Amino acid sequence: MTAYTSDLLRTLEARGYIHQATDAAALDALAVRQVVPGYIGFDPTAPSLHVGSLVQIMMLRRLQQTGHKPVVLMGGGTGKVGDPSFKDEARRLMTDETIAANVASIKTVFERFLTFGDGPSDAVMVDNADWLDKLEYIPFLRDIGQHFSVNRMLAFDSVKLRLDREQSLSFLEFNYMILQAYDFRELSRRMGVALQMGGSDQWGNIVNGIELTRRVDGREVYGLTTPLITTADGGKMGKTMAGAVWLNEDALPAYDYWQFWRNTHDADVGRFLRLFTDLPLDEIARLEALGGAEINEAKKRLADEATALCRGADAAARAAETARRTFEEGAAGEALPTHRVEAWTIGVVDALVALGLVASKGEARRLVKGGGARVNGEKVDDDALVVTVPAEGVRVSAGRKHHGLLTRG
Repeated sequence: MTAYTSDLLRTLEARGYIHQATDAAALDALAVRQVVPGYIGFDPTAPSLHVGSLVQIMMLRRLQQTGHKPVVLMGGGTGKVGDPSFKDEARRLMTDETIAANVASIKTVFERFLTFGDGPSDAVMVDNADWLDKLEYIPFLRDIGQHFSVNRMLAFDSVKLRLDREQSLSFLEFNYMILQAYDFRELSRRMGVALQMGGSDQWGNIVNGIELTRRVDGREVYGLTTPLITTADGGKMGKTMAGAVWLNEDALPAYDYWQFWRNTHDADVGRFLRLFTDLPLDEIARLEALGGAEINEAKKRLADEATALCRGADAAARAAETARRTFEEGAAGEALPTHRVEAWTIGVVDALVALGLVASKGEARRLVKGGGARVNGEKVDDDALVVTVPAEGVRVSAGRKHHGLLTRG
């Protein structure tokens, strides 16, 4: 491990956040001398961020925990363009109204992880629409465009991948990296931001912003990226049978969020405890060393801690109790995802979809065919089964770890 002197970089390295950094030694020295304002951008492509964005949110939390200032940049402006980085196709363009609604919804999550205010290390939230929407095209091309080489932009992996696959890359998307670079320069001028952080797919965009700020303003700023977070089986973090693991409560119940962490692969427990909880490193080392069935206790601790951060301690406790009742007592806990059945009967395929246990009816039928669907613990072998819902409700399961409750309407 590198012998960093600042609490910031020592913490980030010890917990596994650092993948690449520009002039890490200079950033380390700056973090010793002063409070470093650092930012990460989040484009509002949906009403909620999902768990794939959580490592970036935790990076901002670590920044604040070590005495520095987190700046949350909402992409109200760049969200109108769409980041093409490592995407197979262009994102659907959103209306201004949709973007504004998504920004308002996403903001609520950050209040769980960061302390906002006017102090030196208090977090602030800004929206790049405040300056991007006011840009004039010709002055922007003249003043900013001259600092970008098209040859170099085409060489970035995020762009090259699309072109090598002969997939369309619109001129609109091609401008995204210039706009993100402009964000860094603007935040440097407005708020003294000296650091941009992001996922490894943002390296090219971050470097562009550093070079633009240096060329235009002569100011040294820095970049730091996190590794791509994948699971031990090679899957993408946050992708499950039932879809994305959303951070907002109204997009995913707390029980399902808790259960996602409880289902972590054995080999990922220690790494995820370091990245996604505030537990001390020595306690994480103890939990990580547990073997056999005891590793389940580490998984429950991960689920408790991660859920408490995102949804609150009360929600985490309720989810843990629901899991205990469901798995240890065979009961149907109150916090399970529920669906009210108005007519008191419902097809098992419709029930699996309505509870969010599968993404589609086709997936539900395959689950039944494969023997993975159960009603009150009994295996279902007929996808035409009609479930009658008694007064006490019916527990429906997809596999051994995903459950929901049907109730009378």
